[in-house]
Amino acid sequence: MDRENKNLTKKIILGVLLAGGIIIASTNPKFGQKIIPEIIKLIKYKYKNKKEKNKISSIFYRLKKNNLIDVEFRGKQIFVSLTEEGKKKAGKYQIDNLEIKKDKEWDKKWRVLIFDVKEKDKSKREALRGKIIELGLYQLQRSVWVCPYNFLREIEILRGFFGFNKDEMKVITASEIENDEKIKIFFGL
Repeated sequence: MDRENKNLTKKIILGVLLAGGIIIASTNPKFGQKIIPEIIKLIKYKYKNKKEKNKISSIFYRLKKNNLIDVEFRGKQIFVSLTEEGKKKAGKYQIDNLEIKKDKEWDKKWRVLIFDVKEKDKSKREALRGKIIELGLYQLQRSVWVCPYNFLREIEILRGFFGFNKDEMKVITASEIENDEKIKIFFGL
């Protein structure tokens, strides 16, 4: 699968996940036989040329074939949602695209992330640490990270993805950190 197809796959999977699935109502009893083409029509309204439309069609069929989406018929409605495997894959794509939004003006509060992950989850801990570095947090101590921007939404996504709870990953909002000059320089404040 080329890079363009992978990017379109990400968009479609995330779109289905974030929308909580797709519901299609129909009065045509034969509509169920045309499920995927009809869904594709809904998704590809933005794509004008034939090449893009064909790519989306191909990707959608592949999602169904690879058991990443579920199709369920309820009366005259068709529900399309992610399977468990699809949710895992969508979660990975969501993590890959995660960014902390930088406020235009700093509110003078520090967000501190503290995590304490058991040794048995060492690989998850290291993956989490890598993602935290990628998000641009400042390492204050081994498992203590700081950011001047609100990142609670992103931390919730990371908790869910890695399967950690609020005892393992805590967020503290602080108005002051002693000797914070290096941190301010790091964030350009």
